[in-house]
This record gives sequence, structure tokens and C-alpha cells, in this order.
Amino acid sequence: MTRRPPRNIPPSRGFTLIEVLVALMIVAMGLAALMLAVSGTARTSGYLRDKTLAQWMALNRLTEVRLNLNQFGQNTDTGEINFANRTWHYDTRYFDTSIATMKRVVVRVYAGDAKTKGNPLAESTGFLGSAVATPGSSNSADWTLGSTLAPPPGNTAPPGTPGAAPIGSTPVPPSGSGLTPTPLPTPAPTGTP
Repeated sequence: MTRRPPRNIPPSRGFTLIEVLVALMIVAMGLAALMLAVSGTARTSGYLRDKTLAQWMALNRLTEVRLNLNQFGQNTDTGEINFANRTWHYDTRYFDTSIATMKRVVVRVYAGDAKTKGNPLAESTGFLGSAVATPGSSNSADWTLGSTLAPPPGNTAPPGTPGAAPIGSTPVPPSGSGLTPTPLPTPAPTGTP
């Protein structure tokens, strides 16, 4: 048997323990940042779900007040609701307005029962009261006549431009001038049907 001469084999090169630990630390920090982002997204999604449900309940409460399904007190009304397998509570407040027959109604909805303190998740505002005008009185105005506002003095802008008098409008002279406004003629149709 003959022996072969030994060859110079370079030593195999691998990762050292320090390099492996540094790589693991980088991966661990990346995964931790990813978990924080995912948990933040889940928290935000839960908050938006609760806020949406609370807004629905506030609008439902406003509708109940408008329909007078539940008698309301003078200035405030509170209650609890079981909705979406959770307990919620609301606070309805009534405020006077400048119109004697109307009240402003503010409904706030909170998560948890009435003993739970915290900020409201939703707030809705509505108005309750009798009519401001007699029914059908809005039909007494003829809305087809156009504007009754007078154009500014010296208004020479062509029709259709900002500041121009609307076509077919009746200019109103300043009060105390003694002049009676005359309606402008209605333009004749230009085309045939």
C-alpha cells in the first residue's frame, strides 16, 4: 500500500457562538416589534367596535326619546342596556334652547354598568319639541320666482358669473327709496322640443 501525501485542507469555517447569539437577538427584537404592532392593531379594532356599538345605542336612545317610548325626566335620565353580550349605561340630558318649544337632547353612552366611571364612548345630540312653524307654511313661498335680493349698485357682471343678478330675479330697491320693483321678463324658450 502506498500512502498518499497529505493535502493541505483548509479548516472548515462556520458561525461562531457570538455570531449566532447576535443573529438571535436581532430576530427576537424584530419579533417583539411585530407583536407590539399586532397587539396595537387588535386593541384599536376592539376600541372601534365598542365606539360603533355605543354610537348605535346613542342614536337608538335619541329615537326612543323622540318617539317618547320612555318617559323622560326634567333634566336628566339614566339607564342600563344589555347589548352585544355586554352591559352599557347611558346618560340622557335635556337642555333648553332659544326656542321655547324645543329642547336639545344629549345622549352619552358608557361601557359597563352605571357604577363604572370613565369617559363616554359615544355622544349624540338631537332636538325634541313641537313644530317651529305651522304645518304646510313652507309651501306658501313660491320658490320658482328666483332671488328677491337686489344686486349691488353698479352690478354689470354678465349673468352666470359670481356677483351677477340671477336670471329672472326681481331686484329690490333699498328701503325708503319709494320705488316699486318691477319683475324682469321671463326669457322665452330658444329651442323647439
